[in-house]
Amino acid sequence: MNYDYSVTFIGFFIALLTLFVQSIIAAGSKAKQPGAVPGKISDELSHDSFVFRAHRTFMNSLENMPLFIGSVFLGIFAGAHPRWLGVAVMVYAFARIVHMILYYAIATEKNPSPRSYFFGIALLTQIGILGLVGTALV
Repeated sequence: MNYDYSVTFIGFFIALLTLFVQSIIAAGSKAKQPGAVPGKISDELSHDSFVFRAHRTFMNSLENMPLFIGSVFLGIFAGAHPRWLGVAVMVYAFARIVHMILYYAIATEKNPSPRSYFFGIALLTQIGILGLVGTALV
């Protein structure tokens, strides 16, 4: 294990574990619904439904994960600054956790909602990770 990137690896693991937990919660909450059909969520559901919020939380994380995974790995392979990459990955991971908790807890159609701020923190952190990668590559 490359100990220079140990904080990055821990944050990366936390982000992946969060995605796994979200998948279990989304699948479990949906499966408990009467007449649940695997792979399909009712179009009639909205933010007042925990099933909807759990599904959207998981889908949102799933949509953001490829860029995160690719940029973190490229950052490590390109030799991005280990301390700053580790800090950025940790901030991203914890912002995604808070986003998840707020999405589960607050049923609102309002935008921006409190979860939006943590989505924004994760997005800005992702931009920072890409900046670290770009700096390492040039």
